[in-house]
Amino acid sequence: MSGMFDLSGKVAVVTGANTGIGQAIALALAGAGADIAAVGRSSCDETVAQVQALARKAVFLQADLSTIAPVNGIVEQAVAQLGGLHILVNNAGIIRRADSVNFTEADWDAVIDTNLKSVFFLCQAAGKHMIAQGGGKIINIASMLTFQGGIRVPSYTASKSGVGGLTKLLANEWSAKGVNVNAIAPGYIETNNTTALREDQDRNAAILGRIPAGRWGKASDLGGAAVFLSSSASDYVDGHILAVDGGWLAR
Repeated sequence: MSGMFDLSGKVAVVTGANTGIGQAIALALAGAGADIAAVGRSSCDETVAQVQALARKAVFLQADLSTIAPVNGIVEQAVAQLGGLHILVNNAGIIRRADSVNFTEADWDAVIDTNLKSVFFLCQAAGKHMIAQGGGKIINIASMLTFQGGIRVPSYTASKSGVGGLTKLLANEWSAKGVNVNAIAPGYIETNNTTALREDQDRNAAILGRIPAGRWGKASDLGGAAVFLSSSASDYVDGHILAVDGGWLAR
């Protein structure tokens, strides 16, 4: 059974891999046997070192995904430096918080450009390569706000709703070509993006009160889902948004 989850010989590109969810997913994939191209605006040295400690190859690809300028280069460099591209994890993302009546165009554009536009065009670049080679796995990182509205994060909600729809559309187009496109929707996870929520006593209490698991998630809680969706165990899973949320959506 373990062979179904074996990623030996695979190369994974993970964006936003310097910390948090991206780092945890990169380490989980490496633990299953994959080599890692860690993409980030800032140094991914810690991630690279931890992947190499697992006896896997790792490279850092510096890229600012607030524009699509680096997209083709990411795919080209991963193939050139690691010998292929079999898995893409679109994790890089940003958030801006303000009441909707005060939300600025600049904050809207920044979030949509990073969280949705760059995600699509990186899927496109990776998808061309994967279709040509006969297969691959793409995992987009969605959110609880792919399903719900949230408050004070209009562009983030719009972007993550878009990620859900995009995941389904690409699955419709590419599944028959051997490319599985799915998404992981993290619940409330302890990351930099949720610091403001955890520091707000009222919001923190309200969130914890709704999570059946009774705790905030850890980035490492997403590793198993990422390995599953990257492996042959998920070859007949397409266009699915897998919630890893401690039961949040069940309540």
